[in-house]
Amino acid sequence: MIEEVRFNLDGLVPVIAQDAYDGTILMLAWANKEALEETLRTGFGTYFSRSRQKLWRKGEESGNRQKIFEILLDCDGDSVIYKVEQKGNIACHTGHRSCFYRSWDGKDWKENAPVLKSPEEMYGKGHH
Repeated sequence: MIEEVRFNLDGLVPVIAQDAYDGTILMLAWANKEALEETLRTGFGTYFSRSRQKLWRKGEESGNRQKIFEILLDCDGDSVIYKVEQKGNIACHTGHRSCFYRSWDGKDWKENAPVLKSPEEMYGKGHH
């Protein structure tokens, strides 16, 4: 499967994590060859952080990782879908207290109320 993936010049391919049950798009991320190999080997979603230049595993802070049900490669081989079971809701993978979105009002960015919870709030500290 990996031989058919068309990585970009940075050695990455876009990955869409999609809920295996209802099709909800949970997150957009990147994978390199190492991340895809680990995903195939372990059966859990592994991604590549462009900002931190390392692999990360969704939910690793809380012990609730994304279980892979299916991996799809698009017809051109330049994007991948991980069909996953997302335990709980979307947690902030950065480990920040909370995450937020900003909305563009036509002139400036406005910070919205937090919509994503930290792993501790989402799963409870020490929950595995």
